[in-house]
Amino acid sequence: MEERLSVLVVDDDREIVESIAIYLSRENLQIYKAYDGLQALDVVAGHTIHLILMDVMMPRLDGIKAMLKLREEHNIPIILVSAKSEDTDKIFGLEFGADDYITKPFNPLELIARVKSQLRRYVQLGTAADAGGASEVLSVGGLALDVHQKRLTVDGEEVKLTPIEYKIMELLMRNQGRVFSIDEIYERVWNEPSFAPENTVAVHIRRIREKIEINPREPKYLKVVWGIGYKIEKA
Repeated sequence: MEERLSVLVVDDDREIVESIAIYLSRENLQIYKAYDGLQALDVVAGHTIHLILMDVMMPRLDGIKAMLKLREEHNIPIILVSAKSEDTDKIFGLEFGADDYITKPFNPLELIARVKSQLRRYVQLGTAADAGGASEVLSVGGLALDVHQKRLTVDGEEVKLTPIEYKIMELLMRNQGRVFSIDEIYERVWNEPSFAPENTVAVHIRRIREKIEINPREPKYLKVVWGIGYKIEKA
């Protein structure tokens, strides 16, 4: 029997947790609930969780601090849910490790679509990593991306990537030297039409650079082509 995918919903407002749980249960997802960041950490420690929907403002341990703690050991997709809708708030959440960001009040159909999109990427990543067959390694300079293992190393040291970060790196490393516009990156990685994707893509690029570059301000590998987009420089 196929395993049901599980989603952890974290919010100090119990009515919001219950409403999200109702929406997602209709999609045949296993729902776990937590009402602050500490409870969320306990749930992840005791269960297999495939995605987390996390409120930002919560007592005891807020969503940002809980996410930072989770990112020390887990690459589970995390969607932040917040009443703050300013671009600076979204960028702040993405910079600290979120895979996506949705604002309250949210459209249930949009929420479901974003959850499904993140789960699809996460499951595809895991399925491909577990599949048999010969390994395929994409390399440039000190970067090596093992497509079979879904594993990136820099000068032999493994770098932990979130599913979104991995998809961006695979896209660029498969097409070394080719410049991709921000819209192209968003549409290929997020698998949805782009709408003002500049901040979202830029934040993920910045996070990748911090992981793979000695000096992110003077990148050796992940280059910006001003006014056009980004590329992985050929060796």
